Amino acid sequence: MAFNWQTFRIRTITTILFAIIMLGGVLWNQWSFLILFSIIHFGCWYDYHKLVGQIDPGYKGITPFHQYVFMLAGWCLMLSFTGDSYIIFGWKLHVLSLWAGSICIFLLLLNELLFTRPVQVKNIGHSALGLLYISLSLGLIMDMRKDYFLADIHVHYPVAPQWHLMVMPCIIIFSIWVNDTLAYLVGSMIGKTPLTKISPKKTWEGTLGGVLLTVLIAGIMAWQFDFDTRNVLLISAITCIAGTFGDILESKLKRMAGIKDSGSIFPGHGGFLDRFDSLLVAIPVVWLVYGAAYYFSI
Repeated sequence: MAFNWQTFRIRTITTILFAIIMLGGVLWNQWSFLILFSIIHFGCWYDYHKLVGQIDPGYKGITPFHQYVFMLAGWCLMLSFTGDSYIIFGWKLHVLSLWAGSICIFLLLLNELLFTRPVQVKNIGHSALGLLYISLSLGLIMDMRKDYFLADIHVHYPVAPQWHLMVMPCIIIFSIWVNDTLAYLVGSMIGKTPLTKISPKKTWEGTLGGVLLTVLIAGIMAWQFDFDTRNVLLISAITCIAGTFGDILESKLKRMAGIKDSGSIFPGHGGFLDRFDSLLVAIPVVWLVYGAAYYFSI
């Protein structure tokens, strides 16, 4: 894959601006974190509807009610993973979201049974997959802002202890960003062996180089900030590998849809799904390793 300075320049500028917004949303406070991932949630759903509609033309026929209520139900699923610190008018947000989500599901079923003829089970299935692919994944990163995820990372923040809740999401996001950039650079310079026919621009050299260099940088930063280096290395490695599969999965969907990008909101990167495809797969894999380990150890 030949190196293209123009493409790299556009991608770099977009990445810097994107990083500023992401870091501000992640690090400012819990509400900015929630708002940030809510925007990502709805942006990914918007791209998902277009993408699935290209793959299965029958999905284009879903009603606006089906489309938007499913998105709201997914958002409620995401919010159900928020912690007890999210309180609105004296109510815990995750409790409110469970009630609201239940109402959404009830209305969806009622609409499909009474007003859709014939009932399009396949379209319901496509939307249900969106709940798993997008909403559940982003719900799990909300869940990662809880203390039990940090038990094995040994985080020390003597000046700003509230920031320790951002550590797990930051490691994942940082690893994906760095791996994406380094894999592109290494692949452009020495990449010769295609990784997969699904994404012909990816090479084994770029993929392995990106993973190894990202894990190395993550380890150096963990040592610098007094984190448990072994666990940070593990999280970074899992994120890079799972994120690569997430990228390939979305590339496969785009090939099936016959499109190059899921959208155009990020110059040089495409749409929301193009930008967050790695994150959507990496989050549940990391959660399974750390979150499920905690739950099953109780």
